[in-house]
Amino acid sequence: MIATVNGVAVAADAAESLEFATVRELLRQRAVAVGALADDVEDDEGVGAGIERLLGDEVGIPTPTEEECRRYYEAHRQEFRSGDLVHARHILFQVTPSVSIPVIRARAEQVLGELLADPDRFADMAQELSNCPSGAQGGNLGQLSRGETVPEFEEALFRLDSAGILNGLVKTRFGFHIVAVDRSIHGDILPFEMARERIERLLKGAVEERALRQYVSILAGQAEIDGVELNAAATPLVQ
Repeated sequence: MIATVNGVAVAADAAESLEFATVRELLRQRAVAVGALADDVEDDEGVGAGIERLLGDEVGIPTPTEEECRRYYEAHRQEFRSGDLVHARHILFQVTPSVSIPVIRARAEQVLGELLADPDRFADMAQELSNCPSGAQGGNLGQLSRGETVPEFEEALFRLDSAGILNGLVKTRFGFHIVAVDRSIHGDILPFEMARERIERLLKGAVEERALRQYVSILAGQAEIDGVELNAAATPLVQ
C-alpha cells in the first residue's frame, strides 16, 4: 500500500504500518521546514535525530506541580513501596545506531502479540531473539529489587498491576523489551518525599504522550494526506 504526504509518496514494508510511515514522513517534512533536519538526509538514524530535535523544540512538556504530584500519590499510594521484589523475565530487542528503530519496534510488537496468545513459548523466543545474555536462560532475570534496573524498566516491573506478560512493550535506552512478571513481593509504602521524583516522571510521560498525539493531529490537519487515515493510535510510534 502507498500513501502520500503533501505529494510525497510513502510506502510501508512488512515490518511497519502505513500509518507509522505516514506519521514519520509528516514529521520529517516539518523538521525540514523549521530547519531541524537537512532535506538531503535520508538514513533512518539521521531522520530520527531530526525528528527528536523537532519534538524537543515544538512540543512543550510542562513539569507537574507539587499539588498534582500529591494528588497522584494519594490516589496510588500502594504503588510506592520500599523493599519490593519481583521475579521477572524479558526479551530485549536492542536498538543500536546501525538498526532501523521502526523495524525493530514492529518486530517486537509482532512477537509480543504471539506470546500473549501463547505464553508458553516465552523461553524459546527469548533464546532465539533476545539481545540480552539472559536469553540463554529463557530471558530469566531472577529476583530484582528497586534500583537494580534503569528507571523506565523499573516502573514497568513494579506497577501494582504488573503480572504475567505485560500487554505493552517497555521502551528503555537499550531498546524494546517484552516483559513477564512471574511474582511480586510488596514492601512498605514510601512517604511522598521519597516518591515525588518517580511521580513526576510518570505524570510527565502521560502529558508527553497526549501532547505528541495533539501535535501530530494538528500537523495532519494542515497537510494533504491521501491513501491513509491517521488517528491517535498511530502517534506514539513517532518515538
